[in-house]
Amino acid sequence: MTTPRPAVRPARLLAAAVAAGALFATAACSAEEGGTGPGSRTGAGPAERPAAAATTPGSPSPSPSPGLTEEGARQALITDADIEDAWTQVDPGTARSWRNRLLLGDVDAAQFLTGRSDVSDCQRLADALFAETLLGPPSGASALTGFEEGDSRLLYQVAAYEKSGLDASMRWLRSLPQSCDSFTLTGDDGERTVEVVETSLPGVGDARQGLTVTARGTGVGEPATLTLTVAVVQVGANAITLTQGGLDGAEESTTRSAVQQGTQRLQEVLAGRTPSPDPSFFD
Repeated sequence: MTTPRPAVRPARLLAAAVAAGALFATAACSAEEGGTGPGSRTGAGPAERPAAAATTPGSPSPSPSPGLTEEGARQALITDADIEDAWTQVDPGTARSWRNRLLLGDVDAAQFLTGRSDVSDCQRLADALFAETLLGPPSGASALTGFEEGDSRLLYQVAAYEKSGLDASMRWLRSLPQSCDSFTLTGDDGERTVEVVETSLPGVGDARQGLTVTARGTGVGEPATLTLTVAVVQVGANAITLTQGGLDGAEESTTRSAVQQGTQRLQEVLAGRTPSPDPSFFD
């Protein structure tokens, strides 16, 4: 009779255990490295999950700036060095008063643009020209300045808005050349025929819209035509707004220079830099 060899079975059991342990360790490493093994279904522990999410490709980078401040808004305003021709800067209080009285020659342009329209979008536009509410009330920092040249005026604003509201205002502006291409303002001293057409702007900012608004009627007993350019550039949740013109028309070169230089100034402020007092170029 052959003598049994009991030592063989424990050795085989030990080898099987070692192999199983090696396979388990390999699967665990694979799960930790983003593999598809059983361990990957449970995911990383609570302390590991935020780090993995932070390094996910395509995730947004942190903002380089906390947002527009009151001081930043003032720094982002253009100066007379940023626009062509012989514009003279006025104090903010004077610029704010233009919504109530804007004397151009003998014509009060604020009164000239006051009236009633049957179309709500057109009424909103007429009410907001030379005011601080073209895009609605700012939700954050805001600064305003104005310039004059002969019988022409330029109102310029930098402000922070609630993003969804600003997006909606930009859509409204884009709709005006169609919804308000021609409308009538009826005032206490007669009617004004108003036309709105789209005008091009430099390709700056995240979004932009330019309009030319022409109002014809009678001022001080004489026929009068008031032409204004409206330009808005959106940068994130912030925007620059410009209204410029007068009885002699609106200067396209002034609008383009103000938009180009003003957008650059705002972007520098949002990046945490101080804009240069001297413009780098003109169109």
